Amino acid sequence: MVKAFVPLESNPEVLTRLAASLGLSADLSFHDVYSLDDPDLLSFIPRPAFALMLVFPISDSYEQYRREEDKDKPVFEASPEDGVIWLKQTIGNACGTYAVLHSTLNGPAEDYIQPNSILSQFKADLALLSTIERVEYIENSKSLEAAHSAVASEGDTAAPDANEEVNLHFVAFVKSKSNVLYELDGRRAGPIKLAKLGPDDDVLSPSAVPFVKRFMDREAEAVSPSASYLSFSLVALAQAIDF
Repeated sequence: MVKAFVPLESNPEVLTRLAASLGLSADLSFHDVYSLDDPDLLSFIPRPAFALMLVFPISDSYEQYRREEDKDKPVFEASPEDGVIWLKQTIGNACGTYAVLHSTLNGPAEDYIQPNSILSQFKADLALLSTIERVEYIENSKSLEAAHSAVASEGDTAAPDANEEVNLHFVAFVKSKSNVLYELDGRRAGPIKLAKLGPDDDVLSPSAVPFVKRFMDREAEAVSPSASYLSFSLVALAQAIDF
């Protein structure tokens, strides 16, 4: 039987609590992103934004697209030289937690990982493991499972059962320390390099946003030619705001 987690809600507070329990500094938190175009709405997001996490409805069209894109790609073999930690998802309904790991273990966010934490141990261990070894490592992590379980029921809506089929999926967009924008999704064949960014760019900069919008436009079109972004949810990882 495939291991499965209770799905996470795309809720900044829940995601922030999960990241903090794994060892991310309280200096960072997740924030709702209400627009990729409106300067006034974007002004509420502290900059730089280190990562974006997009939740979208999985369609038959997307599944066909994913299979076609990945069918001829070799199995991604992780190495310490990659400069990015990508994790193949094998735990059912855990895409939110994989996206949190992708967002915190890569790029500038890794500088906010607390010493002697779950994330610091993951960072040290995963960099030395192959893709298959990383799968086993994550599947066998009791600390990750406990951290996920502690927040999975804290959303605004009732959490579904762990084995219930959910048609929403998380994907992360992260700027690496080598200034490369990556799409990181555990259901793909490996990390996807999207663009080289400038040293002062972040994931909400004009050079990065078109890649996120292209993804959203493609999936909105798959749902309905007249579909809007209302079925999507987007959060950014950035500096926490003190109230």
